[in-house]
Amino acid sequence: MLTIKNLKASYNGLQILKDINLNLEKGQVLSIIGESGTGKTTLGRAVMGLLEGSCTGEILFKGKNLLTCPEEELRRIRGREIAMVFQNVEDGLHPLYSIIYQVMEAVLVHGLKDKKAAEERACEVLELVGLDNRRFLAYPHQLSGGEKQRALIALAVVNNPDILILDEPTASLDALTKAEIIAVLKRFTRETAFLVITHDISTAADLSTHMAVLYGGRIVEQGATGDVLAGPRHPYTRGLLRSYPNMSTTKDLQGIPGRMSHHVEGCPFHPRCTQRIQICAAEAPLPVVEGNRLIACHRGGIVPLLEVRCSKSFGPLKVLQDVECVLHEGETLALIGESGSGKTTLAKTIMGLLKADEEEIRLEGKKVTRRTIDFYQRVQMIFQNPGESISHRMNVLQAVKEPLDIHKTGNEEEKLERVRQVLNEVELPGDDDFLKKYPHHLSGGEAQRVAIARALVLNPKILIADESTSALDASVQAKILKLMMNLQEKRGLSILFITHDLALARKISDRLAVLLKGRIVEEGPTSEIIYHPLHPYTRALLDYAPLLEDRSVRPAGSRWARRACDNSLQAAPGLKRPPSATSKGCSYAHRCLAVKERCFEEKPELIACSPRKVACFYPQVD
Repeated sequence: MLTIKNLKASYNGLQILKDINLNLEKGQVLSIIGESGTGKTTLGRAVMGLLEGSCTGEILFKGKNLLTCPEEELRRIRGREIAMVFQNVEDGLHPLYSIIYQVMEAVLVHGLKDKKAAEERACEVLELVGLDNRRFLAYPHQLSGGEKQRALIALAVVNNPDILILDEPTASLDALTKAEIIAVLKRFTRETAFLVITHDISTAADLSTHMAVLYGGRIVEQGATGDVLAGPRHPYTRGLLRSYPNMSTTKDLQGIPGRMSHHVEGCPFHPRCTQRIQICAAEAPLPVVEGNRLIACHRGGIVPLLEVRCSKSFGPLKVLQDVECVLHEGETLALIGESGSGKTTLAKTIMGLLKADEEEIRLEGKKVTRRTIDFYQRVQMIFQNPGESISHRMNVLQAVKEPLDIHKTGNEEEKLERVRQVLNEVELPGDDDFLKKYPHHLSGGEAQRVAIARALVLNPKILIADESTSALDASVQAKILKLMMNLQEKRGLSILFITHDLALARKISDRLAVLLKGRIVEEGPTSEIIYHPLHPYTRALLDYAPLLEDRSVRPAGSRWARRACDNSLQAAPGLKRPPSATSKGCSYAHRCLAVKERCFEEKPELIACSPRKVACFYPQVD
C-alpha cells in the first residue's frame, strides 16, 4: 500500500533522514520508535507532503510517487486517503470552532456537499472514538487532553483513509486515558494501515504488529514487534528497552551513554556504542536480513563475547556436567543455585584456575586453547573474598597497579594516573594517604572496591563476579551493585554474576541461568524466569528468596520451597526413592513434588522452550 525507497530528508543542509526503506501493507500497524530527534516526525511529515525541508527518493502510494505529485493532488490525498494525527493537540484543533464543526468540515472539504449527511457522519465518528455527545459542541479549550486526542482521531478517520499516521498519539496522557485511546485506535486497524510514530515503547507494543527502530535518521533494526521486544538484536534497541520503565522487567533502569547527533560519519550509533570497531566510524552499515530481523550493524548486532562449554570432576564426583553458557556484549548473566551447585567451580574453570576435564571456550569468536596474557587483558574476576585477590603485603597502590606491572602497560607515571582514575571510578579516593593503606586498614566495602578496581584497571570487556557482595552489609552491597551497573553502561562490560541470592540477581541481570548439581536446568530472560519459572527447582529458589513480608501468609506456592528444604529428601507420595537412586535420572527428582517414574530413569536435556531453555520432562507452566 505504501512503499518508501531510499528516502532522504534535509533541513538547511543537515540530513535528517538517510536511505529510509519501508513497506506498509493493508491492515498492518508499523511503529517507528526512537529517542527524540532521531527523525520520526520528519518521516511522518514527509509522507504527508508537509515537510519544510527537501526530500529525495520515492514514497509510493498506489503506484504514485508522493514526492513528485502536484500540490493539488496532494491536497486531495491528505485527509482522504492518508491522514495524520499530529503530536501537538493544541496545533491540530482550531480554537475558534466547535469540535463537531471541525469534523464536519473535514468531510465537506473532501467532496460531500450535504451538510446534514456530514453532521451525521461527524456524530457517528465522534461517538465511535468515545467522545461524550455532550462535548460535541464544545471548543478545544473546554476539553481535557484525552478528549482532544479523541477529537483529533475523529478528524483523521472520518473519511475512512487507507493509511493513518499517528505522531505520539498517547504523549502526556495518564495510563488509563492512554489505554482508552489505544482501545479506540484498535477499532480501525482492520482496514486501515497504521504508521505509529512514538518514543513510548508500551504504546508501540500495544498497537503495532511490526516495529522499526530509527536512530540518526537510519533504520537500525526492524522486525515483528514481539520478536524485537523479546530479543533486541541491535545495541541501540537494547539500550532503549533498558531505559524504558516496564512493569514486566526486573533489572534496574540503565541509560545509553552520550547523546545523539546527526553530524556523524559511518554508523550513526558508533560514538555511543560499546562494541564499535574501526569500520563503524568509516562506513554506514547496510541493512541485512538475519533470520526474522533486519539489522544494520557491521557486527551483525549484539555479539557473543564469551561462549563456554565445560565439564569438571573432582575424583569420582562430577561437579560440572556439560555446562554451556553464552555471555553477550554489554550483558549481565546471573548464575544462581545452592551452595555446592558448581558456580564457583565454573568461574575458576573459565579463568583457568582449575583444569577442566573437557572444555571449549571461545572469546569473541576465537577458540581459547590456553590462557594467555591477552586472555586476561579481556577477562578479569572479582573473587568472593577480597583476601583472595589482594595480598596483605601490598598496599592499595601496589595491589591495583600489579596487573599493569604484569602486562607491562605504561611507565610509572602513567600507571599511577591509571590507578587514581580507576579508584575514582569505583568511588574511592586516589590521594597518597589512601594509596598507602594496607588491606587491614580498609573496611569490607572499601576492600571489595579495591578488588573491583584491580579487576578493572586493565579495561577488560568481561568481568566474572563470584559472590562479590555476599559478605557486605545491605547498604554497601547496593552501592557496589549500582557501581557495577554504571560501569557496564559506560564501558559495555559483560558481567557473569555468580550468586545464590535471587533478589540480587533479578535487580542486576539481563538473563538467568539456574545451576543444579553441575547442570543448567533453566535459562532465559530474568523477568521471564522470575515471573514464570518452569523448573520446580527454580520455583523452590524463588519461594525462599528475600521477601520483606509476613511469612505466615506466604502463598500456597511455597510448598515447592518447603519440599526443597525437607531434610528427609523423600519423593512425592507413591514414588519414594532414596537420593542415590536418582544418579542416572534428574538431579532434583528426590525433592520434586511433580516427579514421575521417568524422572528417576532418564536425565532431561536442556531444550528450547521459547524464549528460554529448561531441563525438565514436566515443566510447571502456570
